[in-house]
Amino acid sequence: MVGFRPADVPPTAAVKFIGAGTAACIADLFTFPLDTAKVRLQIQGEGKGAAASHGTAVRYRGVFGTITTMVRTEGARSLYSGLVAGLQRQMSFASVRIGLYDSVKSFYTKGSDHVGIGSRLLAGCTTGAMAVALAQPTDVVKVRFQAQTSSSGLNRHYHGTMEAYKTIAKEEGIRGLWRGTGPNIVRNAIVNCTELVTYDLIKDLLIRNTPLTDDLPCHFTSAFGAGFCTTVIASPVDVVKTRYMNSAPGQYSGALNCAIAMVTKEGPLAFYKGFMPSFLRLGSWNVVMFVTYEQLKRAIMAARQNYTTPL
Repeated sequence: MVGFRPADVPPTAAVKFIGAGTAACIADLFTFPLDTAKVRLQIQGEGKGAAASHGTAVRYRGVFGTITTMVRTEGARSLYSGLVAGLQRQMSFASVRIGLYDSVKSFYTKGSDHVGIGSRLLAGCTTGAMAVALAQPTDVVKVRFQAQTSSSGLNRHYHGTMEAYKTIAKEEGIRGLWRGTGPNIVRNAIVNCTELVTYDLIKDLLIRNTPLTDDLPCHFTSAFGAGFCTTVIASPVDVVKTRYMNSAPGQYSGALNCAIAMVTKEGPLAFYKGFMPSFLRLGSWNVVMFVTYEQLKRAIMAARQNYTTPL
């Protein structure tokens, strides 16, 4: 047995809620540079005409090429630009979309032991939409920080997380903090359904059909497989979400207009810009997050049992 053994008592909703947020923050600390590289690759080419006319176009090539360019031109700290907002996002976002998934799934199945694919998908969509409604401002600020460069005078510059919230609300209205909510709900419905349901299904299949048990190797394999499936399915919506959330007021009339502009100017492959960093980030994030989450649940419940057991 690797790691904490399963507790005799199943974890409560509160344990899952806190555990999911904490595990997601830990995963973000490890994978944030890959997420920043993904954002830079996704928005590359968006302002092609304007950038070229000012001679400030920066070409990012590949995951590690992007990271190297950022470190060389902006310093190593640029890889963690927006980390504070990112951690705020995970603590509110992952707590809801992952921590409440089992509770919502149980609600839809009315506590039945038999859980069909439909109930899993519905639970994923529900917690994903709830999480976006709560945490969207933190996502907007995170993307703005990750997209801004120190080498271009064309970009907006935010100097602190709270200042960014205030500036966006002042210049774009409160609605500016919820910019891109529509595509983000779609994106997270897809991500949640693919990520959580795939993880759920792969884990169940491995436990039933292989020598693996509900332990670290099983969690690792399930999380990595879920990360790959999620990246393939969600990448187009993720690129549109990033472009739209980072856009200036009035640049696009809506998410659909943003998608059409991308296809017209850059072709359909634009929807898969930043695919490799997306996969590396999501795959590694999933592994760190789900393995940590499973172990945290067990550790917390074991501590509670030890605390309540009389000497």
